[in-house]
Amino acid sequence: MVMKAVIFDIGGVVVRSPMIGIAKYEKEHGLPPNYINSIIANQGAHGAFQKFERGEITLFPFYEAFSRELSHPQGKEWYKQYCNKKNITYPSLPDVVKIDGRELFGRMMRESNFYDPLVVEAIRRIRATGKYRVIALTNNFARSEDSILADAPPGTSVKKELEFLGWKQGATPPKMKALFDDFCDSSTLGLRKPDPAFYLLACKRNNVQPNEAVFLDDIGYNLKAARELGMETIRKLISMDMMG
Repeated sequence: MVMKAVIFDIGGVVVRSPMIGIAKYEKEHGLPPNYINSIIANQGAHGAFQKFERGEITLFPFYEAFSRELSHPQGKEWYKQYCNKKNITYPSLPDVVKIDGRELFGRMMRESNFYDPLVVEAIRRIRATGKYRVIALTNNFARSEDSILADAPPGTSVKKELEFLGWKQGATPPKMKALFDDFCDSSTLGLRKPDPAFYLLACKRNNVQPNEAVFLDDIGYNLKAARELGMETIRKLISMDMMG
């Protein structure tokens, strides 16, 4: 089968991974590695983060729900299960774990402002051949820009909130979109990886079949979903040089 499309994830591939922000937050607040990720993952499809990536809730209600979920005592049990699965020692944790969802999310977004120049150059060279559709497939938050003041506390400044998030040019800057022939954003399309329907929609929008595409991501279960649809996959590891 002739390849017709190259599909890129954004966070962790084109730009620095937001997981770096999570890791730094954990270290600064005395939490063990992957404590926060284990809680986010165990929320399933109905967690605050997952809903926000599908554009189902607005920014400030997301902050509140994210804080509540990450601070819930159940998180310790989920992390204990993670430790057992990975065969690592379960560490001592504070009696009460309180995580500020806004502070954490802001850190994640600011860390994601740094482009990987090698990947950007690769995208430009692939497009220059004229042989492939170059597509972004990202779990993203662009829809929140249109409703940043919805349900916000009185006196909230849009400008200051965007600066806090590192979104001076929006969650998806114009220069980012300009890299691609098509930009498939979870928050505007109402689907997120690893839902197979999201990958299939990207293919349909670009008139290609899954087995005519190669997909690059940094997360294993996102790649697994793509392979099961027939895509070729490439995993990008987080570069230590990009950790700052």
